Amino acid sequence: MRLEPLRRKHVRRCVEIERILFPGDSPWNAGAFHSELDAGGYYLVALTDDDEVSGYAGLATMGTPGDWETAVHTIGVLPQRQGEGIGTALLEALLERADQLDAPVFLEVRTDNDSAIRLYERHGFSRVGLRKRYYQPSGADAYTMTRPARQAQEVAR
Repeated sequence: MRLEPLRRKHVRRCVEIERILFPGDSPWNAGAFHSELDAGGYYLVALTDDDEVSGYAGLATMGTPGDWETAVHTIGVLPQRQGEGIGTALLEALLERADQLDAPVFLEVRTDNDSAIRLYERHGFSRVGLRKRYYQPSGADAYTMTRPARQAQEVAR
């Protein structure tokens, strides 16, 4: 498995994976992925040795130099490839990018997604809020989680 920048040629497969992973909610369509790429988001794909997309992730950056904030907008891994470290590798690559900007990282995660919550907590995220009925149309709740900027982490140590 290797990580590469998400390109437009990967979008169709990412949309297919979204539909598999999030059937009860509003999976991203091709337009959403293209919009994120157009906005300059930092998006990656996890590719197999055969160049098949097995996962993807994206980080949005907001603010100005010296005052950046970032948000994990999506992470998805094919169900049959989960547990192989792909999600971890994708998240670590996003966090490395946030650390380069010395930016805090925010995200939302379903309150019933225990494996994702554990992954985020292992990487320094903590719960800071609850968004009732965040995911639609299912109405599932989401935790808002954050990880401080690298500089803040170093000061805390």
